Amino acid sequence: MPCAKPLLLVEDDPDDAMTIKRALGALSAADDTIHSPNAEQAIAYLRSPANRKPALILLDLSMPDMSGVDFLRTIKADSSLAGIPIVVLSTSDEPRHVLESFDLSVAGYIVKPADGAALAEAVKIIGNYWALNLLPTCRN
Repeated sequence: MPCAKPLLLVEDDPDDAMTIKRALGALSAADDTIHSPNAEQAIAYLRSPANRKPALILLDLSMPDMSGVDFLRTIKADSSLAGIPIVVLSTSDEPRHVLESFDLSVAGYIVKPADGAALAEAVKIIGNYWALNLLPTCRN
């Protein structure tokens, strides 16, 4: 991200999280990646005044404590967080998940490849795309 703000990864699968973090780390545009293994921890991070707000959130929809859709509802209902772009990375290609996510104003919905190398490549493409964007979240 060109604005030197972190990227927040909300992912409960440790293998996927490691693959995603490594792929983002390979990009010169990635400032740093904050990993939250569940939605509750991610919300606590986002609401803490001690933490920098991320330029982008990568969100897994299927998590044990709170669903990704409930996370989206919580974030979009909070005016101080609602402007942060969120890209869903999910194994689900069910139309209802896609529609629900876009109804909650996600910036993108990517079906997570099962293969680690394909996942890493998809994340690099996402990272490169967002590195080219001028994000309103980079203003403060």
